[in-house]
Amino acid sequence: MRPIFTILIFLLLPGLAFAEEGNTHRLDLTGHWVGVTSLAIFIFAYVLVMAEEFTHLRKSKPVILAAGIIWALIAIIYNQHGLPAAAEHAVRHNLLEYAELMLFLLVAMTYINAMDERGVFDALRAWLIRKGFSLRKLFWITGLLAFLISPVADNLTTALLMCAVVLAVGGDNDKFVMLSCINIVVGANAGGAFSPFGDITTLMVWQKAIETAQGQIGFWPFFKLFLPALVNWLVPAVIMSLAVPNAQPSGGGASAQMKRGARRIIGLFLLTIVTAVSFHNFLHMPPVIGMLTGLSFLQFFGYYLKKTAHKEVPKDVEREGQMGSPVAFDVFQKIARAEWDTLFFFYGVVLCVGGLGFIGYLSLASQVMYVDWGATPANVTVGVLSSIVDNIPVMFAVLTMMPDMSMGQWLLVTLTAGVGGSLLSIGSAAGVALMGQARGKYTFFGHLKWTPAIALGYAASIVVHMWVNSSIF
Repeated sequence: MRPIFTILIFLLLPGLAFAEEGNTHRLDLTGHWVGVTSLAIFIFAYVLVMAEEFTHLRKSKPVILAAGIIWALIAIIYNQHGLPAAAEHAVRHNLLEYAELMLFLLVAMTYINAMDERGVFDALRAWLIRKGFSLRKLFWITGLLAFLISPVADNLTTALLMCAVVLAVGGDNDKFVMLSCINIVVGANAGGAFSPFGDITTLMVWQKAIETAQGQIGFWPFFKLFLPALVNWLVPAVIMSLAVPNAQPSGGGASAQMKRGARRIIGLFLLTIVTAVSFHNFLHMPPVIGMLTGLSFLQFFGYYLKKTAHKEVPKDVEREGQMGSPVAFDVFQKIARAEWDTLFFFYGVVLCVGGLGFIGYLSLASQVMYVDWGATPANVTVGVLSSIVDNIPVMFAVLTMMPDMSMGQWLLVTLTAGVGGSLLSIGSAAGVALMGQARGKYTFFGHLKWTPAIALGYAASIVVHMWVNSSIF
């Protein structure tokens, strides 16, 4: 739930709060001191999250603490009313939802880390640098690759990889770096919006297996968003490309070789994706079961690499009788390198938003947004708010509200929540990460200057989606 929006609802429409229909064991605490206190705690925690760049306090810490306090307050009130089982059931439900998504993301992160350790991304970066493309061509190539890689890898990893290329070949040209970083952020966020694997928000919607009048939102319906997502990236990219200097970069790049097994790990990752989709579509099992099965593929292959690590010793070293020092592949090191701060931040958000929903605030928000406003204005607003605060809590809030919408509207909110974060540099993990990687060259105000062009792409993508997918609205 977006803090700003929650405050407005609470202050302006307190009389609309109501308990969830059909649940006689849920208390309406929106006007109770527990509800007000919980809301204030979450807002304060999220202020600390937004200030991470300045405080250097990891974003997981405040939301984990807030989650514990919120549910403790809820438990106190429910125990006083003789309803301890209701609160316990609700928090267990939230934990189950988090566990499925966390394990799914953990497997994906492990594969990305394994490919990184095997030199896959270094080889790609070196190849791009050696090709000697002009700055304008590199602007288009890095943006296009960000759009195409993020549906498989996460948008954060993709953005960091492409930014490294930009800094290596045009680091002394601040204007080129600024425009390319904006292009990469927009491309990575847009690419992640049409694939269940590209962004946490799309993954959340896919795993929810939402039933609509047009059928279930399974794996393939997300690809209806490909054209709108492409338009979302292309419109600002075309406008910004006119300002990119058409000069040759001064930087060069040394070659980088992938380690043994790199290509096979790429293949295993693709096989894991197929396994997860198959478990969901054909066996009607949670996708996370397929992902964890795919993790075993990497574990067995890691065992093979460990047992044959001596093959990594160069032949000339062997001939000279030297020992060499091959580093054995260890899959648990790749798991350890996962973005644990992000995973625990996700835990805190899920439990906090789940607690606010159990208190009754999400029912209130659902009434105002999806009944009074209508689905389309509400879903467009969700995307705009994503530029201010991370899109994870708002998408979880929408899924908790579970408004009765068509498939077209569910895909619309998936699109807007995914690409809306591009409007500001602080609106997505990719933007925040690149501000750190290209410090002083890619800035908040530099991005803000091009927000009108990005907003034009945002509006165009919504129009295109409502046009090409009109049959499912």
